Amino acid sequence: MSHHVTSADIAINGDHLDNSKVAKIKFICLAVAGIGTLISLFLLFFAPEKIRGCFAYSWVFAYYFYLTICIGGVFWTLLHNVSNSGWGTSVRRTFENLGSTFPWMFLFGIPLLFPQVNQYLYEWMNIHRATPDGQTVKEHLHHVDHLLYNKYWFMNQTFWYGRFIFYGVGLGGVIYFLRKLSTGQDTDPNPGTKRLFLARKHSTWPLIIFALTITFTGFDFAMGLDYKWFSTMWGVYLFAGAALNSMAVIILVCAWLKSKGHLKHVTGPEHFHIMGKLLFAFTVFWAYIAFSQFFLIWYANITEETSYFLIRNTGNWNTGMLFLVFGHFVVPFVVLLQAWLKKNPKYLSIVAIYTLCMHALDHYLITIPERGVSLGNINPKVFGEIATSIPGAFWGDVFAFITIGAAFVFFLLRSLGQHSLYPNRDPRILESSNFTN
Repeated sequence: MSHHVTSADIAINGDHLDNSKVAKIKFICLAVAGIGTLISLFLLFFAPEKIRGCFAYSWVFAYYFYLTICIGGVFWTLLHNVSNSGWGTSVRRTFENLGSTFPWMFLFGIPLLFPQVNQYLYEWMNIHRATPDGQTVKEHLHHVDHLLYNKYWFMNQTFWYGRFIFYGVGLGGVIYFLRKLSTGQDTDPNPGTKRLFLARKHSTWPLIIFALTITFTGFDFAMGLDYKWFSTMWGVYLFAGAALNSMAVIILVCAWLKSKGHLKHVTGPEHFHIMGKLLFAFTVFWAYIAFSQFFLIWYANITEETSYFLIRNTGNWNTGMLFLVFGHFVVPFVVLLQAWLKKNPKYLSIVAIYTLCMHALDHYLITIPERGVSLGNINPKVFGEIATSIPGAFWGDVFAFITIGAAFVFFLLRSLGQHSLYPNRDPRILESSNFTN
């Protein structure tokens, strides 16, 4: 800010997005998402089997990519509240608006509940369904797959469906309550500090729900694609990516709002500087966890663990993995060392877009290499022998990514237009507006 911000600079009624100015892009996104979803449902349930099997992986890739960003929005909301952050008050509503897309985006996972879809993704479910009459699932597993038998306590369909409901209801309920508590302050005749203490109190125990959600959605939706594989660092790895790239989206949203004349007086170079620092910190953290996971698996050399990297070091996937090392860490690490860049919304936004592209590559390499291997194992007559990839399936990946991405943008813009873009009646708004670091 160019001058010391006083209460006279804070808009009495808050700062609201003019919905008429984003109505066209919202309509386009809704149309793309709606038509794309209808086509996707056809591809998932009614298309020829080869297309259905391939597109199931496209859907999981796109779905979980955007879901991690939404989960990250919930994380920054919780962290802001429990840490009693002063600087973050000006951008807290952006945290909440991003997190509030989680319940809507979670709905795109509903197709995974149906056997017509999950039969191509999760081989362990097919083994369970193949249980002969007169035997329990556990007895069947004891005879055909002792490894899956030992994992039955966790990898059973009843518990899997129960966890799915828990993720949506649990974390969705948390962000709904916290956002409602926050936005209610905008019209509260006596705002005071009551809501701040309530938000802090009710952001502590939900951190447990957040941790369970980011960890076990990663187990159920991603690691479960190969039930034999496991990694004790998988949840932390996904958390690092979610925190990093949700902050990238937050930076982009704040920079866009600033360019449209919003967040005036309450955000400036200092706020972007600290968001850039967080982007830098989680870039390093992601790299540390990624290397640690690889190193521990390489050192232990256990067959069930090494399969993940063996698949991804085969064929052209190896090029992607090597590019991920330099692209996801080395490049942003060097660029974000520059303090002046982190204070410039335009240049920082470019880095944020680049980071999101690397996040997409990361999730692509998590999900898609398993497609050729699993489908070739499930039905080689239809999908061909086990291979590292299936020709032509890439376009389904792009289609699913655009479809769910359009829905994500629509719900985010919808959230931004519902309430003031910053908590103008928060007692700490002046402290945050005049923040320096």
